[in-house]
Amino acid sequence: MIRVVLPPHLQILARTGREVTVEVEGPVTQRAVLDALEAAYPVLRGAIRDHVTKRRRPLVRFFACEQDLSHDDPDAPLPEAVACGDEPFRIVGAIAGG
Repeated sequence: MIRVVLPPHLQILARTGREVTVEVEGPVTQRAVLDALEAAYPVLRGAIRDHVTKRRRPLVRFFACEQDLSHDDPDAPLPEAVACGDEPFRIVGAIAGG
């Protein structure tokens, strides 16, 4: 099981707690985790990634093992600590402003 930490606005939208778990078959990648998350919580479709392109929304960031993975290839394997459930995959709402 993959642990996913959601920001408050997605917790409210999905009616979940701060952390959820999803099951991923095959390689554990950003794409696989987000596909599993959207399958488990259909209301999140389009909130994290664009419906058509599946690209990350501009004000959403991805972190794991204290690394910003937001600009990594979505099909690149996530760190082993995430794949085995020791560390969560974190979805963070970015702060914008000036």
